[in-house]
Amino acid sequence: MPHLSTHTRSTLHQVLGFVWIAIGALLAALSLHIFLVPNNLIDGGIVGIAMILARLFGADYLSYFSIILNLPFIYLAYRYIRQSFVLHALAAVLFFSFFLFTLRNLPPFIGDPIEIIVIGGAMLGAGAGLIIRYGGCLDGSEILAIIINRKKGFTVGQVILFINFFIFVAYGLIFKDWHIALQSLIMYIVAFKMIDLIIMGLDEIKSVMVISSKPKELGDVIMSELGLGLTFMHGRGGFSGNAKEILFIIVERLDLADLKEIILREDPSAFIAIENLHEVVYGKHAYVPYKKKRGKLTNKLTPPP
Repeated sequence: MPHLSTHTRSTLHQVLGFVWIAIGALLAALSLHIFLVPNNLIDGGIVGIAMILARLFGADYLSYFSIILNLPFIYLAYRYIRQSFVLHALAAVLFFSFFLFTLRNLPPFIGDPIEIIVIGGAMLGAGAGLIIRYGGCLDGSEILAIIINRKKGFTVGQVILFINFFIFVAYGLIFKDWHIALQSLIMYIVAFKMIDLIIMGLDEIKSVMVISSKPKELGDVIMSELGLGLTFMHGRGGFSGNAKEILFIIVERLDLADLKEIILREDPSAFIAIENLHEVVYGKHAYVPYKKKRGKLTNKLTPPP
């Protein structure tokens, strides 16, 4: 395979990102037409408002409402966020509206409410998760939440929850059907959890920082017994002022219990801090150590030495 220039690789990466955004928009549109709209369920955010208006004025207008309502938020993203995000968000909205229009005559899924909620929510969340993972945004409420987060300090999740609360309440008031509003809320929770799964992946990765009185010996044991790579960082005690070596380790969730057991076995007074990681990215020349598995060595994500 010929060597690709940096510019070519960047272009291919951008094109692939737009392809995945289109796939995500397709999944979201399929969820709406097959599961949500035929059963009068709605999504949260701006898409939810578009679905309320479509139920009032006609389902054929859903794609138009989606574009019209999202465009002001695309403009806000252009003003207050960054250009690359605007391009990906605009692409997501246009792809989504296009698929909503072209797929509007699909037959609905006939099943129990629980099947509709779970499958429809999972498909919607998978589509939205793919769009977010590749730098886009399907709903203008997320753009508004990002801007409010920067201006006022509220978290993105808090703003979206606040907006969606009023949308689902408005739906119940307008159509006098709190049962459907509650089902929509449950479906939204399913979609939200699927978004997390798509963004973070199936493997939960943790970062572990360890302060020990015998860091070198502890590091040797961790590398020999678990095959995990680690990094020594230099620190200084806040009260004592003594120099300390801090171990930084990246580990998958399934190995975390073994790692804690080894640390506390070797140094019962060790301090351990554990955090969730959404993603770990290595540069082109990054060193990737190995992990023992089934009697042989296999590649394992760990920090460079």
